[in-house]
Amino acid sequence: MTPPFRAGFVSLVGRPNAGKSTLLNRLCGEKLAIVSPRPQTTRNRITGIKNLPGAQVVFVDTPGLHDPSGRLGEFMARTVERALEDVDVACLVVDAAAGRPPDAGTLELLERIQAPVFCCLNKADLVRQAAYRFPEILPISAADGTNCDRLLDRIVELLPAHPAFFSTDTLTDQPETFYVAEVIREQIFHLTREEVPYATAVRVEELVERERSECLYIRALIFVEHESQKAILIGRGGSMQKRIGTAARRELEAFFGVKVFLQLSVAVRRAWRKDERALREFGFLLTS
Repeated sequence: MTPPFRAGFVSLVGRPNAGKSTLLNRLCGEKLAIVSPRPQTTRNRITGIKNLPGAQVVFVDTPGLHDPSGRLGEFMARTVERALEDVDVACLVVDAAAGRPPDAGTLELLERIQAPVFCCLNKADLVRQAAYRFPEILPISAADGTNCDRLLDRIVELLPAHPAFFSTDTLTDQPETFYVAEVIREQIFHLTREEVPYATAVRVEELVERERSECLYIRALIFVEHESQKAILIGRGGSMQKRIGTAARRELEAFFGVKVFLQLSVAVRRAWRKDERALREFGFLLTS
């Protein structure tokens, strides 16, 4: 008999900078989530869809587990909790190199879900944790792929028999504008320091295909909270704005496979991280 088709949702959770986004990209085989060596890069849930013969795995990357502060921090914390609702498998990604076991709050959160939870020890080996009964503890490397195939096989084994949730050529359920905004924000993380990238939000104002010039035209607006941050992002004579735009354009051209014309501008929206209206305007909306 032909084995049944399996499909389900798998949430990746863990502390900031544990390697969740890198693992998502590795498991899906595409760069769908931005990565940075700095903590709390991911703000929203990122969905990556892995289509296999006989199975479809819908991975959900989440913001890092941390004590929330401000409206944005509260949104990120609720996003993690929502991502664990009705999930089929959860993967707790632990930065083994840091030598920090999961804290009590994280383990309490995991205790509340019905799904099996894998402990994925990313970056190095770590002793087994006795505080939570994990069905399996896997030492992995999201960077070079060590044991990631084994993790994927174990996940598929636990998924229920179910038709695919998305068409088999779908990589993510996020719109193109979301991905574009994230790529721009990623370059801001790489090229600026201190508070600037954390005070930044990106909104794509226009994204159209231009047939005559055979390119993707993108116009995006970068928001910051203070005039001083705006000055940093623009740079002397527009130098920083140009560096951000050039680096983001290269990433976008590699992803979309077409020439990209990217127009960036910078504006100030004071204290937007504490403004619920601004958060909704910038796309920070809880989804089921």
